[in-house]
Amino acid sequence: MSFFGFGPSAEIEILLDGSDTRKAAELKLEDGRKERFPLYYDGETVSGKVNVVLKKSNGKLEHQGIKIEFIGQIDLYFDRGNRHEFVSMVRELARPGILTQNASYNFEFVNVEKPYESYTGSNVKLRYYLRVSMVKRLSDLVKEQEICVHTLAQYPDLNSSIKMEVGIEDCLHIEFEYNKSKYHLKDVIVGKIYFLLVRIKIKHMEIQVIKREIAGSGPNALNENETLAKFEIMDGAPVRGESIPIRLFLSGYDLTPTMRDINKKFSVKYYLNLVLVDEEERRYFKQQEVTLFRKADKKRRPIASNMIERGIFHHRTAQFGGPQPPPQQPQQQTVESPELETGSTHVSPAMPSKPVAAAGQSEEPDDDEAEADDDEEDEDEEPEAEDEDNDGDRQEDRDSKNGQL
Repeated sequence: MSFFGFGPSAEIEILLDGSDTRKAAELKLEDGRKERFPLYYDGETVSGKVNVVLKKSNGKLEHQGIKIEFIGQIDLYFDRGNRHEFVSMVRELARPGILTQNASYNFEFVNVEKPYESYTGSNVKLRYYLRVSMVKRLSDLVKEQEICVHTLAQYPDLNSSIKMEVGIEDCLHIEFEYNKSKYHLKDVIVGKIYFLLVRIKIKHMEIQVIKREIAGSGPNALNENETLAKFEIMDGAPVRGESIPIRLFLSGYDLTPTMRDINKKFSVKYYLNLVLVDEEERRYFKQQEVTLFRKADKKRRPIASNMIERGIFHHRTAQFGGPQPPPQQPQQQTVESPELETGSTHVSPAMPSKPVAAAGQSEEPDDDEAEADDDEEDEDEEPEAEDEDNDGDRQEDRDSKNGQL
């Protein structure tokens, strides 16, 4: 705000690339309110544009340079004077000069390392933000834009279960078991409690999710416990040999991943607390630490429309037994073998296939084939002529013999 003409003569605006389509996430503020900020991941590029808008159209603005910084910072509430920066990058936008009109500057921080997740707790805050500074003679003009960072983790398939026996000597002996020791933030805790010995009157039993925040180090460290969830799993007195199932959904609670010794400044741990209360309001509890991590969202691969149609057709055909067209095979043209003559025992050899004449066309033999047929007829006639000559000679011999006699 400007009083008596004194105040900022320009406004700075920070626009991030893809802000309209980028996913946003909620961050808890120091006063307890929640606000949504653009979401980024480790190694992702942060880019955008900085707009400097002059308040007076015909005014002038003299500056000593414009720069933009990308900062990752840890603030301890009990040590406000010291800010611990673990990421710091600077880009120069403009050299010293005079602005006579509105100006825009592009910036880009390529593959920025963001090793930790954004966090706001009871005694500590970890945040990432962009800060634009315009150096002026009297007071600098500063604009900040905060972003949210999530860290993803993928633990191996080998996730051992938790099994433990606890109790009070000669009074209570129970065995509890949880299916895993590492859970993602949308997971389900499944387990059971088995009573081996019960000699006290238990009124009810519940399971709690506790977050423990450790800020600072050494003797000056502050421990803050916060109960995030309470879930009653039994009401009434159990008997020996009874088994109580446990099923707790984590998606309904405000959880963050487990953080261990973040930049040697703070840690965040989670515990499952089993609490038993007897009729005299005495409380018996056992805590077990579990690890929480953030799992990447599954993305479905796009399927082509023709593949979908093929799958639907195949499913319907298999379900209702619809007719399927037979596979098409190339047609082959065959020629019938010549018939055997009556009373003949000779089988003619297979004849080579000939192309069948098209409809409407007469089958005329070729000249070579006609000549071959004539030669065969002549050969058949020659043996008959030889037989007639032999008959004539035999008749003359008989006549001569008769004359001699």
